[in-house]
Amino acid sequence: MCRLLRVSRSGFYAWQQRPPSAREMANRRLSKEIRTIQHEVNRIYGHRQIKPELVAMGHACGRHRVARLLREAGLRVRSRKLWRLASNSRHALPIAPNHLGRQFASDRANRH
Repeated sequence: MCRLLRVSRSGFYAWQQRPPSAREMANRRLSKEIRTIQHEVNRIYGHRQIKPELVAMGHACGRHRVARLLREAGLRVRSRKLWRLASNSRHALPIAPNHLGRQFASDRANRH
């Protein structure tokens, strides 16, 4: 649901001319640091790992603030590969013979 807010014309132009707040400037600095950290770790860190890095650098911030800044900057964490090939069919080892001799081909459905 979208709610429209009514703002006076003079209030809008006053807001437009107002310099950025201290919080906005701090968010810009944090965003720069977050981009730097993301670049250094090849986009593997999310907000849970970035927050301690920022605290170690001397920035006061919370996990949710870092998550919001990541979202606003459009930065995403690279997802990890969920599976790994466990077998290797390109080997020179002998293959066991087919003693059962089962045939899995059929001429029509539901027939052997």
